[in-house]
Amino acid sequence: MALYEIVEKDIKTAMLAKEKDKLEALRAIKAAFLLAKTEKGAADVLSDDTEFKILSKMVKQRRETAEIYQQQNRKDLADKELLEADVIAAYLPKMLDASELEAILRGIIQRVGAVSAADMGKVMGAASKELSGKAEGKAISDMVKKLLS
Repeated sequence: MALYEIVEKDIKTAMLAKEKDKLEALRAIKAAFLLAKTEKGAADVLSDDTEFKILSKMVKQRRETAEIYQQQNRKDLADKELLEADVIAAYLPKMLDASELEAILRGIIQRVGAVSAADMGKVMGAASKELSGKAEGKAISDMVKKLLS
């Protein structure tokens, strides 16, 4: 079953259970998928990679927004954003933990022949492609900096 169909099924379930906050997050996912499908040059069916990129972006946006709300002492709005981020994140594949990420990045560093922080661009290019949807960009960047320093 495609992720889009799973989300549609979960929307119906959330409607029946009257889970308002979860329903908002699910509808946002559906809207983002529909928007991606109707973009110029887009395929009728989204690839898994595209779906995961959309979901990752949505989670990141909500977490950043929640952080801003917390800085402005708006805990009520921050909690809502974090709840939506958690609902959306549930549809993403499991993220790599720090030790798994480090092992993969060491292999990438060796493969591209990076030896110093000046080679970070080469490593990040390869790592971003290989780890798309498996780790957040900031986590990758921080680990690469640590490994190259």
